[in-house]
Amino acid sequence: MKYRVFGKTGEMVSQLGFGAMRMPTVEKDGKKVIDEQKAIELIRRAIDGGVNYVDTAFFYHEGESEALVGKALKDGYREKTLVATKLPMGDVKCPEDFERLLSIQLERLDMPYVDFYLFHALNRDHWEKVKNFGLIEKMKKAKQEGKIRHMGFSFHDDLDVFKKIVDEFDGCEFCQIQFNYLDTDYQAGLEGLRLAGEKGLGLIVMEPLLGGSLVTPHESVKECLPEKMNTVEAALSYIWNYDEVSLLLSGMGTAAQLDENLIYADKYTAGTLNDTDIDSFNRAKRAHSALGLIPCTKCNYCDICPEKIAIPEIFAAFNLSADGDRRTVKEAMPDIEDRVRKCLDCGACEKRCPQNIEIRKMFKRIKDAF
Repeated sequence: MKYRVFGKTGEMVSQLGFGAMRMPTVEKDGKKVIDEQKAIELIRRAIDGGVNYVDTAFFYHEGESEALVGKALKDGYREKTLVATKLPMGDVKCPEDFERLLSIQLERLDMPYVDFYLFHALNRDHWEKVKNFGLIEKMKKAKQEGKIRHMGFSFHDDLDVFKKIVDEFDGCEFCQIQFNYLDTDYQAGLEGLRLAGEKGLGLIVMEPLLGGSLVTPHESVKECLPEKMNTVEAALSYIWNYDEVSLLLSGMGTAAQLDENLIYADKYTAGTLNDTDIDSFNRAKRAHSALGLIPCTKCNYCDICPEKIAIPEIFAAFNLSADGDRRTVKEAMPDIEDRVRKCLDCGACEKRCPQNIEIRKMFKRIKDAF
């Protein structure tokens, strides 16, 4: 495992972090819940392999993730690990909710403090809420009281909003952005990454595999990647090639995925790739842009749908039509039209989507296609 300095905090972090959003699950009473034994074993396996950063959040796995992380870090594992969790901005309705929610999170984690605390998924509206409710001062107070050690934010909006937050967030020590070889011009993107580095911020990368879609990219994208690497290796090495990156988070759900990522985390570092490799990634990005795919990362934030429509599954099936063959879609999901027609047009899903996908518009596109 290779380690990097986490910006101005001075902390040394493993360049591979464990994202506790896609842990192993099991069916229970008709509902998917965390497979506690497998998840605990997986997190401890990661730490034994050199990972020292574990990331969770208030509503991951429908509120189960934080408690599971707390259990996994018993028996001496907490002392080996830096823990991050996030304030759920959508649940903050008044200034006092900051203390209330942080208290709930520490209780779930069964910890007196967390190392890193983030405003979750900041966008333009959430940033105004942070300022209007005085949440920066509340975060500073929590730091003074020893409940959190470092202050930061995760981000989903346009570059201009990212610049504004970085300029205005007094006391900010780190940030978390979506970045991969396809998203260099999306949201904060490469320019935001560079800015974070200039400001001395620790930089965490999320969605390095774009919700798993870069594990099995379209053939036209895959054939552009460096020949010496498989798809996962290529995607992770691209991110680690940047000096500004402190670590990337991977939502590893199996021991095989973890073990593979640990190999790459020991192999690659900043400056490993050559000009030919970088050109390969640029060609892969152009090939992907030509496909016109729906950019869903399967984060499942849209699972609040009142009709229980499995939106990520529908988008994944429809994206199979990139070659223009609708039959492939029907084979993967024969009832795709019926599923889409269940939509009530309420828009609740769109308010939660960190990719800002116009889901109802995409549903119309799917209906028109069939």
